Amino acid sequence: GNVIVWKPADSQVYSAQVIMEVFKAAGLPDGVINMVTCDGPVAGDVVFNHPDFSGLHFTGSTGVFRHLWSAIGQNIATYKSYPRIVGETGGKDFVLAHPSAGVDEVVTGLIRGAFEFQGQKCSAASRAYLPKSLWPKIEKKLIAQVKELQMGSPEDFGNFITAVIDERSWDKINEYLSHLHSDNSVQILVGGTADKSKGYFVEPTVVVTQDPKSKTMVEEIFGPVLTIYVYEDNDFEKAMDLVDSTSEYALTGALFAQDRNAINLATERLVHSAGNFYVNDKPTGAAVGQQPFGGARGSGTNDKAGSVLNLWRWTSARTIKETLVPATNYRYPFMDS
Repeated sequence: GNVIVWKPADSQVYSAQVIMEVFKAAGLPDGVINMVTCDGPVAGDVVFNHPDFSGLHFTGSTGVFRHLWSAIGQNIATYKSYPRIVGETGGKDFVLAHPSAGVDEVVTGLIRGAFEFQGQKCSAASRAYLPKSLWPKIEKKLIAQVKELQMGSPEDFGNFITAVIDERSWDKINEYLSHLHSDNSVQILVGGTADKSKGYFVEPTVVVTQDPKSKTMVEEIFGPVLTIYVYEDNDFEKAMDLVDSTSEYALTGALFAQDRNAINLATERLVHSAGNFYVNDKPTGAAVGQQPFGGARGSGTNDKAGSVLNLWRWTSARTIKETLVPATNYRYPFMDS
């Protein structure tokens, strides 16, 4: 089988250790999964310079994945075989609503998609394109419901929002909030503040922008910040063009519509915009074994974790031919004609 070295992120070493303990209790033999805790560059220096290195399955940032791929390429002559490379990286995931969409469905999809897990999902909704005719109703309900969201300890299941994972994450998100406060093309509808006096808390933030290519419409934030662009109802196709061209990523996206023609049109038009495309649902929460997960472009290699498609990437096929009646003369019949 394929034995692996598992290098978890520094920010989730404890949960990784618990998973290893569960594997051990379930009967996983020693040496099949080998968890290593150290700095990434320390592990990389050993792994990517070893002749037996045969594959990388990476989850993390686009920048780090590109760096690792480059390092593998530079060492390609070192390896006994060409390594398999699979990556699931960043996302700038979208919600697109058609004028036929239901207001309540859109609002629910935005809140759950953008603010569950404090937006700390590569699949989290962080940009939305909403039709002008629906915007007044969506805006009113969205602001009211976001203000209702409880924030606090994850031990209280009544809290919808809790702290972000660490101070580095908090600092990064807070920089985006500072930018939003200084951007005259943006209106902050709700939220916009952060506090790390006790825990790293960021308010769920919703902003509307006049510029569909503004900073928070383009860059991955990995936090509870949703930027909305309102388009004219008759510009649905232009809105799809914006969805497709604004970001380097193509991980997840959601379409809300009741018009079947609009659904069919967007499904075809946005074929390269999201590896996981949702219709009338939030763009998060892919169920393992039911919704194979992954995206292309800057979001990774789209090898669909949670499915057999991903497992096949780690197999090395071997073909065996056995001849039961071996040839005894080198000459072929046509040579004697």
